[in-house]
Amino acid sequence: MSKPADNKPEARVQRCNDCVHFFITYEVHFRYGCRALDFKSQRLPMLDVLEASGQPCQFFQGKPRRP
Repeated sequence: MSKPADNKPEARVQRCNDCVHFFITYEVHFRYGCRALDFKSQRLPMLDVLEASGQPCQFFQGKPRRP
C-alpha cells in the first residue's frame, strides 16, 4: 500500500511564516503579529486562532513563491 500524497494544497498545514499577514514585532512580550486579525501574541497567531475557534485560520494567504 502506498501513502497518500501530502503535496495537495488542502493537505498542507498553514504556517504563519508562509502567510502575507504575519509579521515580527519589536515588542519583547508580544513578538508575533497578524495584520489580518490585527493582534499581537507571545506565540504564533495560528496557535491562538486554533485554540480560540477550533479551526485553522480563515485569513491565511500564502506568500508568493520566489522563482
